[in-house]
Amino acid sequence: MKRGLLCLLVVMAMIAGCGKPQFSDAEEKTIASLALNTLPALKPDTTNRFADIPAAAALGSTLFFDQGMSRDGTVSCSTCHKIDRQFQDDLPQAVGVGRTNRRTMPLAGVARDPWFFWDGRRDSLWAQALTPLENPLEQAGNRAAFAHYIKGRFGERYERIFGPLPDLSTVPANASPLGTDAEKAAWEAMPASQAEDVNRVFANIGKAIAAFERSIEPPQTRFDRFAIDLASGARPQVDDALSPEEILGLKLFISKANCVTCHNGPRFTDNSFHNTGVPPVADLPQDRGRVDAITQVAVDPFNCFGAFRDGDDSACRELRFMVKTGPELIRAYKTPSLRGAATRPPYMHAGQFSSLDEVVAHYSKAPVSVEGVSEVHPLQLSDRERAALVAFLKTLAE
Repeated sequence: MKRGLLCLLVVMAMIAGCGKPQFSDAEEKTIASLALNTLPALKPDTTNRFADIPAAAALGSTLFFDQGMSRDGTVSCSTCHKIDRQFQDDLPQAVGVGRTNRRTMPLAGVARDPWFFWDGRRDSLWAQALTPLENPLEQAGNRAAFAHYIKGRFGERYERIFGPLPDLSTVPANASPLGTDAEKAAWEAMPASQAEDVNRVFANIGKAIAAFERSIEPPQTRFDRFAIDLASGARPQVDDALSPEEILGLKLFISKANCVTCHNGPRFTDNSFHNTGVPPVADLPQDRGRVDAITQVAVDPFNCFGAFRDGDDSACRELRFMVKTGPELIRAYKTPSLRGAATRPPYMHAGQFSSLDEVVAHYSKAPVSVEGVSEVHPLQLSDRERAALVAFLKTLAE
């Protein structure tokens, strides 16, 4: 039966009955909390005073799509974050200059995250934007080369936003504390003031890209329209009504299956890190998740405590109070947003599962983690219940 006819029958049944699907008051409150219309306005990023300046966002957009922002001129941010694919790439692991060990995350609503990357190894959107630029498997550049590139190609635009560029005439063409041996040696030979100048330009590159990325927000879906109608008591439009199977999936999502424990709020994520027993990929380097990211974010010179943050350190609460030790950090990865997830397989931090059916089957069985302790317990879902959960998840992408 086609969904339109099925939904029409559902609406007719609702009209004949109480006028809306049967949910308890607690269920209705939970469903309402998941709707996109409850998403609060985006807060200012006080660590990036250029975050909401249109000219900075415009420059950031240019840099985001510019393949010149890579070592070999073939890779840009948009290579992995494709604008027509929810700003991700459909690959199990991202491929830039080389193949990485992680899945590309979509960018809708990313500016609302407290931590960035699957393991949270960066604590601001602008610090995150810098990392792929120097990663040898992604854009593989170095910060001195990027500073020269900005001055040569975008100098006037840069200076209108950030002020005068420093004198780069004696800065090596290639230098970075994270690059090749030659680049590291060139960086070490630079005066501290010169290195700080280059770092300042590099930080501003990240701040411009972040200003652009702040504009990427998730679209309203069929679930949202249904949730709004449910909360208001309105009769849903035929095209917005959920089928009986989708309603069962929604009920399971917020109750028996406990998905809402981690996938909560209007973005369907708690923005935290969890070990869910997802198996490693055999041919990839060891990946222990959040436990190894703690040191990385703490020593990052572009973190919230660093010299390149705008504003005062009152914005650094997450970094100041982050959990630094504990078995719960081992193989813990960020809870991804489920909005649009149905149309962007594969799934998990390294693309371990090829379909939502496999994802739901994993949580239903809850295998033991290869390291650390999985937080997931077997759900014992029937075939019908697993199919209903998948059907519901598809309403978050329509």
